[in-house]
Amino acid sequence: MENKEIQAKTNQHSQLLRLTFLSMMIAIGVVISPLLRVEGMCPTAHLVNVVVAVFMGPWYALLCSTLIGIIRMTMLGIPPLALTGAVFGAFLSGVLYRASKGKILGGVIGEIIGTGIIGSIASYPVMALLIGRTDLTWFFYTPGFLMASTFGSIIAYFFLQRLRKTGMLKKIQSSLGMKTYD
Repeated sequence: MENKEIQAKTNQHSQLLRLTFLSMMIAIGVVISPLLRVEGMCPTAHLVNVVVAVFMGPWYALLCSTLIGIIRMTMLGIPPLALTGAVFGAFLSGVLYRASKGKILGGVIGEIIGTGIIGSIASYPVMALLIGRTDLTWFFYTPGFLMASTFGSIIAYFFLQRLRKTGMLKKIQSSLGMKTYD
């Protein structure tokens, strides 16, 4: 009986940490996006995507990027690109990080492919149909999305590698109740 109570408290503690961490990453993503952005590119969103994908996995990264995008769209007047330019990369980052058995480079590649290619192409019909931008081509957003996702992902790579070297990456993942590698 005592062992089950300890396990329940540990699970409850991990859930609270996950919710708190996710909330902090959403807040960081919303607050720093207008500060560290070049018109049409938001590399900080991709930094947050990769960090959340590595710490928490694809579903949390998808949730985080979706909520950041919705908040940015409603509060900051950002077009729907806030969603199409983030959700595919966030999810694919988490998937490739796990598929590569914890290689940070897998998360980086997932973000770049998911945002730079898939997200940029998905942005065309969204902007053409919803916003009425008929002057676009299927690859109109690809150069900017590729540059922003590459830049943000590279920063995330160095940050996460440093955490890995110090042992903090595994410790953070473990405290969040997530799968660890190494």
